Amino acid sequence: MNTPSKKDLIPHMNSKKLTSFILAAMVLGIVCGYFVHSYGVGTAFPAQYVNYVSILTDVFLRLIKMIIAPLVFSTLVVGIAKMGDASTIGRVGLKTFAWFISMSLVSLLLGLVMVNLLQPGVGVDLVLPEIAASTGLNKSGLNLPEFVRHIFPTSIFDAMAKNEILQIVVFAVFFGIGAAGMGSRADEFIRNLEMLSHIMLKITTAVMKMAPVAVFSAVSCVIAENGIAILMTYGKFMLSFYA
Repeated sequence: MNTPSKKDLIPHMNSKKLTSFILAAMVLGIVCGYFVHSYGVGTAFPAQYVNYVSILTDVFLRLIKMIIAPLVFSTLVVGIAKMGDASTIGRVGLKTFAWFISMSLVSLLLGLVMVNLLQPGVGVDLVLPEIAASTGLNKSGLNLPEFVRHIFPTSIFDAMAKNEILQIVVFAVFFGIGAAGMGSRADEFIRNLEMLSHIMLKITTAVMKMAPVAVFSAVSCVIAENGIAILMTYGKFMLSFYA
């Protein structure tokens, strides 16, 4: 019987270590947030704490967004180009599209059912924005013609700059099919893209090491601003999410 080598065990060990750090950061964030909220009552300290410490969470989220576009583009193009045969690409593409549409419908229906059954957020005494407040969303554009137009990018650079994932996927599919049609002439370019995908995965691993810091920042800021009672609300929300 083959036994796993030390090299095989390293990713698993690192994953367990990262999970432990995240849990420890969560506990530390709860404690820190509780003390800030308790001993800062009537002062501006909790608001200042949230203003500065939340920067860590914002940086982490920006780093996550930073890696999405090149990672999605490079991995999709390499995967499609290496299929080679156009019939294989078409067959896999149709299956993937069918799965994407069906799973999207299932997830939307499941979300609508669960949110009406469990009503998460009801009874939470958080300050809500004004009804007329701007959300940054184009509500008038949520119709089928606009959605279909939105799928196809006018510029891949604009799509990447705005992290429009669906547009990046569409361009990557066309690019991958075109690269596959070039045969051996595109091999060197595909190898470079494959190297790019490996580099982006390395960057992803490095970014994820910041997760404990981001968790500490997010948890401590929420409790510092709203008090320890907010944990009960978040706990109910997470239980409903997992259910």
